[in-house]
Amino acid sequence: MSFAVAFAAGLLSFLSPCVLPLIPSYVGFLTGMTVEEVQNRRGTAALHGLWFVAGFTLVFVLLGAAASAVGTLLRDYQQWLGRAGGVLLILFGLYLLGVLQPKFLIRERRINLAHKPLGYFGSGVVGFTFGAAWTPCIGPILGGILTLAATQAGLARGIALLAVYAGGLAVPFLVTAVALDRFLVWFQRFRPYIVWVDRIAGGMLIVLGILLVTDNFTLLAGYLQGLTPEGLKRRL
Repeated sequence: MSFAVAFAAGLLSFLSPCVLPLIPSYVGFLTGMTVEEVQNRRGTAALHGLWFVAGFTLVFVLLGAAASAVGTLLRDYQQWLGRAGGVLLILFGLYLLGVLQPKFLIRERRINLAHKPLGYFGSGVVGFTFGAAWTPCIGPILGGILTLAATQAGLARGIALLAVYAGGLAVPFLVTAVALDRFLVWFQRFRPYIVWVDRIAGGMLIVLGILLVTDNFTLLAGYLQGLTPEGLKRRL
């Protein structure tokens, strides 16, 4: 259940109103090519995309390890940590819904690279910068997943959780990198609905927060497990 939530959160981060419109600019910045050139050199665009993805995945995995380490140190207070994390998730959800607008979250903090370092490694540097500094676009959703990681048992699970989150953000970006022309057509159709992304993410975080506060998070996972076909369970 946690991994499904993390992957969905990554997708919502990609679709967020202040990330999605900038994706074509990112692809152009990474590759140094126009849309027409990207169409003719999709392999090159894909490699730049992979290095970019590797850069921000490294940041998210390190953050996941740190969050899990904190949770491990406080394992004797795991129940209260889960409840406190649930309250934090609810606050993040209310922020995404526009109910709460604290100034320190509204203020944008990011590192701007005027010139990309050369080569594929340079794309990795840009990805690392994106993962480390791009807020508040992905900040509330990422913060929610980090909170969830801190309430999970084990360092490996926390790292895996953030790796799955990074995957949810990475998959659509890589698809866009190799099919930028189609992305631009799709984006024009999706633009009227982009406002719903933060609302859906906010609602998801509030529901997760309530489940954590009431110690009922495992009930949902158990219910979903009950819906899994027996044949699939045996294979797993």
